Amino acid sequence: MTFGYILSIATFASIYAILILGLNILTGYTKQVSLGHAAFFAIGAYTQALLITKAGLSFWSALPLTILLSMVIGVVMGLPSLRVSDDFLVLTTIGLNFIVMGITEYFDFFGGAMGIIGITMPTIGGKSIGTTGYFLITLSFLLLTICICYLFSKTWGRLAMEATGEDEDAAQSLGINTSIYKMYAFALSSTFTGLAGVLWAHSIGSVFPRNFSFEMSVLFLSMLVFGGLGTIRGAVFGAFVLYILPEFFRFIENYRMLVYGGMLAMIVILQPNGILGRGGLLDRCILRLVKKKAETQEIS
Repeated sequence: MTFGYILSIATFASIYAILILGLNILTGYTKQVSLGHAAFFAIGAYTQALLITKAGLSFWSALPLTILLSMVIGVVMGLPSLRVSDDFLVLTTIGLNFIVMGITEYFDFFGGAMGIIGITMPTIGGKSIGTTGYFLITLSFLLLTICICYLFSKTWGRLAMEATGEDEDAAQSLGINTSIYKMYAFALSSTFTGLAGVLWAHSIGSVFPRNFSFEMSVLFLSMLVFGGLGTIRGAVFGAFVLYILPEFFRFIENYRMLVYGGMLAMIVILQPNGILGRGGLLDRCILRLVKKKAETQEIS
């Protein structure tokens, strides 16, 4: 593998990690399962693409507008969650995915099936930052997202979201406005997902409707479940591993997705809480090591 290829993989893995951190707020905390998150990914990517190619804005000036729009659309799309049960919400998000795909594919304003091309790399001082510089920007956004998610995990908001996800009636009896926290979850989740779409669009240089298919939404949820629902470490771990893992199976050509899918199914069966989820295999190992270290320090 060349350095450029490794850098490209690391960039995309970082982008997906940002997206999965956003999905974790929605599905990991409030237990609102989304099988249409590729729609929010597409909204971020297409909004940024239009602002760059048609409005003539730069990466830096278009970015806050795209993030703001992603958040607003997330709130609007979250309204059905207040009126439907969890099962119907899954169907609603699936329908949203196909609606966004249909709009981008059949409306010329969004480029139709030919998509939008010519999305250039960000510039600093009038000079393109290149692939290495773009990786550093992506990594910086990932670290910022992790910090925000970590700080949020220490707030009352996370506890309220988790209470809403575990038992909505019980949460309401404690005075928690579950409707508000559901909307907060959609807003935060769509914001981070929109940011991931922005970074993805500039990395690829173009956007096409097929890039945001229902299969992508399934992949996103698989990354979260694999890594561990409700944990920051699980979201990042799942995104990196499930994006990088298929690259190691290229030597078996047509069978690599079969092997990859089989491994994923086995892990989900054996570790339903995810590899790094609460009570997961590695989580238990880490707790044992921490406990052993604490006991050693007490003895000494």
